[in-house]
Amino acid sequence: MIAPRALARTAGLLYLIVAVGGGFNDVYLRSRIVKSGDAAVTADNIRASAMLFRVGFLSDVVVDTCWLLTAMALYLLFKQVHQLVAAAMVTFVAVGAAIGGLNLLNQYTALTVATSEHYGAGLGKAGADELTLVFADMQHNGFVIGAMFFGLWLAPLGYLAIKSGYVPKALGVFLIIGCFGYLADLFTYFLAPGLGTRIAPLFAAVGGIPELVFVVWLLVKAGPVPTPDGRAPVAAVASPGS
Repeated sequence: MIAPRALARTAGLLYLIVAVGGGFNDVYLRSRIVKSGDAAVTADNIRASAMLFRVGFLSDVVVDTCWLLTAMALYLLFKQVHQLVAAAMVTFVAVGAAIGGLNLLNQYTALTVATSEHYGAGLGKAGADELTLVFADMQHNGFVIGAMFFGLWLAPLGYLAIKSGYVPKALGVFLIIGCFGYLADLFTYFLAPGLGTRIAPLFAAVGGIPELVFVVWLLVKAGPVPTPDGRAPVAAVASPGS
């Protein structure tokens, strides 16, 4: 038996790792190293920061794993509210984590091409640099595609939060709004690239702020979980094997 409060704290800690690790690799590291449209600078940056680039790669491996574990912990916490919706939440995360893991192959390939003498000798430095940028840009585009599922899972999560009687209803609504923020970012990026680049920070805020508030709530405010009919608090949640 796992206490609901322990599940909430575990989910909050895992979610915090996702937020910090994702921010490090996707917002800080790659934005400083990868310069879209400038193959020579991008390749030189990767070569100069190869170890940091490797750390970023491993950071995203951890992030994808922790994201899936977060969803599993939240499933145990909310499955009594609506098991099918909770399962849909985990399914969205599983698909998104799989896309994210596969997409990391592009980042690692960019690193390999940039740092390997073999590619420089066969393609020339300019050719190898261009190929490096191709894979770096593919990695970025794959991340944007994966963000669709990073948004979609917030819809069932928000619904479960609203119906649970455990999470403040306003926070559940906020999470659903965050879902549409991520989806708007995806569609704007591909349908109107120029506009999408300019307003991406706005959509990122709409999607990310509800998540950060939810993380804080899980870590600080989470309390006893009421039953679906609200009669009495639940003392524990069954573990997966029970």
